[in-house]
Amino acid sequence: MPTDRITMAHGAGGAVMGSLIKDRILKHLGGTADDKRIELALEELDDSAVVDGIVLSTDSYVVKPIFFPGGDIGSLAVAGTINDLSAVGAEPLALSCGLIVEEGFPLEDFDRLIASSGRTGREAGVPIVTGDLKVMEKGALDQVVVNTSGIGKRSPYLDSNIEEVRRYREFDSEWIRDSNVRVGDVIIVSGFLGDHGITVLSFREGYGFESKLQSDVAPLNKMIGGALEEGGIVAMKDPTRGGFSNTLNEWAEKSNVGIALRETDIPIREEVHSACEMLGFDPLDIGNEGKIVVAVVKEKADAVLEALRSFEEGKDAAIVGEATSDIRGVVLETLVGGKRIIDMPVGDPIPRIC
Repeated sequence: MPTDRITMAHGAGGAVMGSLIKDRILKHLGGTADDKRIELALEELDDSAVVDGIVLSTDSYVVKPIFFPGGDIGSLAVAGTINDLSAVGAEPLALSCGLIVEEGFPLEDFDRLIASSGRTGREAGVPIVTGDLKVMEKGALDQVVVNTSGIGKRSPYLDSNIEEVRRYREFDSEWIRDSNVRVGDVIIVSGFLGDHGITVLSFREGYGFESKLQSDVAPLNKMIGGALEEGGIVAMKDPTRGGFSNTLNEWAEKSNVGIALRETDIPIREEVHSACEMLGFDPLDIGNEGKIVVAVVKEKADAVLEALRSFEEGKDAAIVGEATSDIRGVVLETLVGGKRIIDMPVGDPIPRIC
């Protein structure tokens, strides 16, 4: 494989993509951390930026196939950007939608994905207010690429959430960011992991697991608002490319803590386990599109857990571990009582799922 060319791994959300961003993007586009207008800068590599109180996020979607059990590229794009805005403590306000469509794309499918985008935005209370359309020659694309960008403002619950954190420990951030995790904080996941990635792969390749699974694509802004209203949250992230493993390794690195997990507590469906065993994947590396990982001060962990469970999207939420100074990186206590290091994946093992 050429080492002087972009590869699929560079867009997969793991260590290879991280190196590309740090070595070849930030050196040209960084340098904004000292700008007083910028409260959450590009260099922090969180899910959104904050400029003069305005929260901004953008993402592009190339999922294959574009329609899959539980969702499609339209709902995926809208939900994904809403969730990225929400993860830093924002209330999403509006989205843009940019479409690059290949010549010959069926108008019936075009109608279907636009309707799905609009429906998902209305469900979340976040309208699509502007956009763009380009058509490229047949063969230049694989049907369609969707970009969504979103803006938001500070959640009405963010200040009270931070006040609740400060009842129990020092906290010097004004936003929810990856670098906020400290020793003693508890890790919660909002539901079953791996559903989206395995569903898309199975539907694409015809493995049959999708007959019992469907994608978890969903906008999570209302559930996240409910959890912030309870208070005590320090970090949040939707574990998309690179999955749960990537999320926790980013937190451990940025926050300079270890994270200890318990395999018995991590919710993963039997169908996902079976598919991963057959294909040689680690389910913790599989991307999700309707889950949120939350770090919360330990005194509020049970209350935040119940707040998540009060929403349909979080009914299977579980406490799965905690931040610690006893280890470095991310370590899993296995079902049989052993320990396994959870490394940051090189890339998403299943390409084209988002």
